[in-house]
Parts: sequence; C-alpha cells; structure tokens
Amino acid sequence: MTESTAPQSDQSDHRTVLLRGGDVHSPADPFATAMVVERGHVAWVGSEGAADAFASGVDEVIDLEGALVTPAFTDAHVHTTSTGLALTGLDLSAARTLPDALALVREHVASHPGDRVVLGHGWDATRWPEQRPPSRAELDAAAGGRPVYLPRVDVHSAVVTTALLDLVPGITRMPGHHPEGPLTGAAHHAVRAAAHGAVPPAQRAVAQRAALSHAASLGIGTLHECAGPEISDEDDFTGLLKLAAERPGPRVFGYWAEPVTDRKGAGRIRELGAIGAAGDLFVDGSLGSHTACLHEPYADLATDGPAGSRTGEAHLDAARIAAHVTACTEAGLQAGFHAIGDAALSAVVSGFRAAAGTLGLARVRAARHRVEHAEMLTPETVGAFAELGLTASVQPGFDAAWGGEDGMYARRLGAERARTLNPYAALLRAGVPLAFGSDSPVTPLDPWGTVRAAAFHRTPEHRISVRAGFTAHTRGGWRSVGRDDAGTLVPGAPADYAVWRTDELVVQAPDDRVARWSTDPRSGTPGLPDLTPGAALPVCLRTVVFGQTVYVRPNE
Repeated sequence: MTESTAPQSDQSDHRTVLLRGGDVHSPADPFATAMVVERGHVAWVGSEGAADAFASGVDEVIDLEGALVTPAFTDAHVHTTSTGLALTGLDLSAARTLPDALALVREHVASHPGDRVVLGHGWDATRWPEQRPPSRAELDAAAGGRPVYLPRVDVHSAVVTTALLDLVPGITRMPGHHPEGPLTGAAHHAVRAAAHGAVPPAQRAVAQRAALSHAASLGIGTLHECAGPEISDEDDFTGLLKLAAERPGPRVFGYWAEPVTDRKGAGRIRELGAIGAAGDLFVDGSLGSHTACLHEPYADLATDGPAGSRTGEAHLDAARIAAHVTACTEAGLQAGFHAIGDAALSAVVSGFRAAAGTLGLARVRAARHRVEHAEMLTPETVGAFAELGLTASVQPGFDAAWGGEDGMYARRLGAERARTLNPYAALLRAGVPLAFGSDSPVTPLDPWGTVRAAAFHRTPEHRISVRAGFTAHTRGGWRSVGRDDAGTLVPGAPADYAVWRTDELVVQAPDDRVARWSTDPRSGTPGLPDLTPGAALPVCLRTVVFGQTVYVRPNE
C-alpha cells in the first residue's frame, strides 16, 4: 500500500484522502474500488474510473494495491483496563496443566518484586488434566507469601492467596467465600476491589493505552467499556474515558452497571460520562463458575444437596429489573443487564414486560435497551427480545471456546441443554438486533475470529452468514448505542474504516443455495474474506477513526 501526498500549506488532521485500487465494502456500491474521505466522513465511494476525477483535488492518494477496505469493527463488550493488564501482566491462558499455571505464577512473582498485588488472568481448569484450580496452599507456596489475585477466565470466580485475603476485613463471613475453592459472589467482588485498588494510576494508564493500541491494530475503531462498582471503580472508568477522549482512537463508549431507581440516580450515571446504566449489571454469573442462574440444576454438581444450591446465583429478581428499566426509560437512559442462564433470562423478560406494562411497550422499545451475553435463550425468550426491542450483545467466541459435544458447556449442562446455547440464527430470524463483542479479556479481541465463530458455530443450526456476522460486529455495535448513521461506508457516514490484506473475497452462508446466488453479479452482494476454519484471517494494515489514522502496520 503506497501513499502520495500533494504539497499543501495546511496539512490538517482531516485532509481529503482518496483510496483507490482495492475493494471497498459498501452497500452504496457493491463493486466499489475507491473511496474519498473528507472532514472525517465518507464523501464518495465508487469505481476506479470515476476516481480519476477526484485525484487532482485531494490532499492524499492511497494506492490500496488490491487491499480490502471495510468499516472499522466495534467491540460491543470490553473491560479495557483488565484487557491491558492481561496484555502487560500475568497471562495464564497458555497454561495446559495446573503445574504449568503455578510455574507461571512463580516466574511472574520473581520478576515483578515491586508489585503490591500480583494480578493474573485466563486460567481455565476445564482444559487441564487435573480438572481443578490450584488450592490456596499451592498458590501461597508459588507466590512466596505475596498477595495474588487470579480470576478464572470468565472473571466470575477467582483463586487468591492468604496474603490477599488478609487485606479484606470480614472476607470469611461474606457470601461466596470458600475456605479452599475459588471465591464467588460478594467475596469475589471484595477481593477484586482490593486487588484492583492496589494498582497505581500510572500502571493502570499504561494498561489502558496498551489495550487501546492493541484494539486499533486489529481494525477495531470503537469499544464499549462495560464497567461498574462490582467490576472496577469510578476512577478507573472516568480515567479511561478521559484517556480515550484525548486520543484519536479507538472511540470508547462507556456503560456503568449500577441500579437506577430515580432521575437523580440516572443523572449520576450521566455525570460519570456513561451513556447507559447497562453492561454488566449482574442478574446472574457464569456457566464456567457454576453461578449462571438456571431453571434446572447443573449436570456436573453433586446431587446430594438441595436443588436450589445447584442452580447458580440470582442477583436481581424481576421486580428490581423492572424498577431499573422503568427509571432509566423515564430518564431517557439506556438500561441493560448481564444475563446468561435460562432462569436469569426469564427474570429479565419478566422485568422488561412489567416495565412495558407501566410505561407502554412503545417507550420501552424506543429506548433500545440491551442484554449482555444472553446465552441460554428459549424460543419464548427469543420472541420476547423481539417484542421488547432488546439488543442481544453477544460473544461468539464463547461458543468457539466452550461449545461442542465435549466442551465446558456440555459438561456443565449436559449435551442436550448445551446444544441450545447462543442461538444466533433464531435471534436474527425473530428480528432481534445483534451486537458482537469479545468480553475481553474473557475471550481475546479478535474481530474476524468472532465473525468466524458465529458463521461456523459448533451447533450448525445456530450458524449465520458471514455477512450477518460482519454486520453485527460493525453496524450492530453502533445501532446498540442508538446510532443508525455509522458502521457502514456510505456517503455521510463517519470515516471509521480499516484496510486489510486478504485473499479472494467470497460469500459464505449456512445455506449453500444462498451462497451460490450471492456470488452471481446480479445479486449485487459484496464479498468478504474467506473465514473457513483453518484459512488465514485478514491482516490489518491500517485503522482510521473519524478520518484520523490510529494504526499503520509496521513496514507496510
């Protein structure tokens, strides 16, 4: 990819740029090979021949040399500081055994003697032959007496050292404290607050910059930060929004997950800089940590206790959900919840319906409220999402990591229930808007891999076309924050785009008849990279946000 710049007396950040000689993915022209960007917006898309008319009047011409231009991705669910800490700190995702994980802890502790608390991430005992997390005694020995906080990959439970427990008064009396096993619930939230509170502001800022730069290198132009008092703290949240506002990109839209009961509470959410009281407002936990709230017991928990102790944890009931939705809707604020288990999703639907009964269905639908994760949906709850106008903010990487006949979902739920999870095709058929994300660092920032995971879902009946998945990861993210004018390359749209090196463009859909027709020139369907499992994913060469370049691949 080469650039030529015309001599100008004033080279502003928002120069007029012509990109030509590639493929431009645009609904305005399915055969576009060129695009003009002016003042941070798309000014024109069209053919190579028509591009000649613009060449002499622009500040810069970029020869794409056959590269693909697409809208920049939006990751609709991210924990930015935690992502950065995972990138810059102790990452246990590569550990293949329990001894591997303990060895990584020992190495990191020895090489970081100045850290007040050692923070790690990414362990998943379901992938280890031992099928168990480290005991407190094992972790104490590996840490040499240091405070250590190691959340499970889903971040809904954690193993910690005795030294960290000693920093949290009353921890042993909190719900979710287990003398030897991972901490969950209130106990987990307390140790997480203590651990993250020990991170100095400078280290936190370094982590945030690392996460934003990494996102830009992957063609991600926008992140939805999902924060809240049980996840991070206000200083972390406001600091991230300030840092992002001072950089050209990626953009960050912030959600603060705190219950709202009146206009004063809604005003406080806005004062923090959040666009909604949504994101990880927990109705339940996660399947991996046995804390997602189910109608029927987990399949892999002992059956000698009461059934209620084997169905996970419920944090909000339908009445509290309804109160939050009602207050947010009346204040013109977007509401949302974290809900994974089928019982949690039933409570969410009941709560939204109660709010609609108070306010009217039209007002609730117009607010575009959202639900994060939404994994254990039924035909009834899918229909309710459509009825209520709810956006499903989902993470296809979860299915790639834990789906399938032998995956974690099947172990937790049994194969029959596991096969119902993450029904993306059913959601689209019902007209439910989808917004794709990663929940990073739970699964990594990986936009093309995310689209691949949805198109090649481990349960074939839940697969969607690459085009539908791509839309959910671009325009879907913008629509979920109430913007219908972005996430696509058409004249007038914000110039948020990425340039990719990729192989031949194709059309992929679950139904081969659709794919065959879509490749016919008469269909006017623009192609996308081949995401067949095993095929190389596109490589990001450049990322641009509002007309400003935020990433250029080295040596390109």
